[in-house]
Amino acid sequence: MILEKSFYERETVTVAKELIGKTIVRKIRGQELTGIITETEAYRGKDDPASHAAVKMTNRNEVMFGPVGISYVYFTYGMYFMLNVVAKSKKQNAGAVLIRGLYPQKGLKIMIKNRGLDKIDIISNGPGKLTMAFGITKKEHNKDITKKSSIYIKEGIKPKKIKTGPRIGISKGLDKKWNFSIDPKDYF
Repeated sequence: MILEKSFYERETVTVAKELIGKTIVRKIRGQELTGIITETEAYRGKDDPASHAAVKMTNRNEVMFGPVGISYVYFTYGMYFMLNVVAKSKKQNAGAVLIRGLYPQKGLKIMIKNRGLDKIDIISNGPGKLTMAFGITKKEHNKDITKKSSIYIKEGIKPKKIKTGPRIGISKGLDKKWNFSIDPKDYF
């Protein structure tokens, strides 16, 4: 079952934690790729100095201020696309969850071709790696992921224990423990 808008219309940090174990489905060139979400990070609005939405709305971040359940894909480091999902309560001005890691399920041949390697444990275990493996580009930006389309998220596995820690690769908001993950070795 595809996750509904109401799933994303809650506090961003709660959604980030509860996305662990869910399944991303990516349809590309008539093929279906799937992966279990193994790592996420929450980014809120004006109260989160590490967020793209901390200061003001821009062309790049405007989707974070809009309706929930929408994809937010941006390009970083001149090399990688990053996949986020807009998630926020009605009290928040902005928010999104960065998908940092996936454990591949279906479509491995395509992922191997896209990444140029066949090590399943590292093919999509980072935000740039997973977008390469799944062929996610700016074309997937601003898509409603609560409907069956080129990308959506549905139910998955029930995590036993979710690890919590500081977010990775940021210089502000280091006190917030908004990184959530599971170890794929515990499940697959």
